Amino acid sequence: MEEKVIKAIQDDYPDDFAGCYGCGRLNEQGHHLRTGWLGEKTITIYTPRPEYTGGIPGFVYGGALASFIDCHSAGSASLYLHRQNGHEIGDGVNPPRFVTSSLQVNYKQPTPMGGPLKAIGTIEEIHPKKYKVYTEVFADNQLVVTGEVIVVLMPKTFRKEE
Repeated sequence: MEEKVIKAIQDDYPDDFAGCYGCGRLNEQGHHLRTGWLGEKTITIYTPRPEYTGGIPGFVYGGALASFIDCHSAGSASLYLHRQNGHEIGDGVNPPRFVTSSLQVNYKQPTPMGGPLKAIGTIEEIHPKKYKVYTEVFADNQLVVTGEVIVVLMPKTFRKEE
């Protein structure tokens, strides 16, 4: 049975902010990454399409893995702060949105194509508007990639007038 995220924070993003190539539910060409809770950690599951093959046949392109970690991290921070604000997925309140400040990816071993990848995240608040997300990506229960992403709350200048 394929594992999947049932309740994802991206489902609650307003339509104006649901077009991201990585996690936007309204981007027809995108990955439709979905991030949810796994206990106190976060989880996103993604199966790369064949066109995301890297320079070595049978393995995932590193840029796709970086994108996976990036969107997983932004979704993780959104989940965390939404809960800190007293809300949960699906409660009708728009969750906070984040943008990436820095992205560090460490490729531990080649990541095979053909199966689901699982990102597991741990969130650390480092400022009321800034969060660090540590992510481990697994393929067949093998650690293949790690990432450390700093995300910040989306500036108000990115939003339409409310």
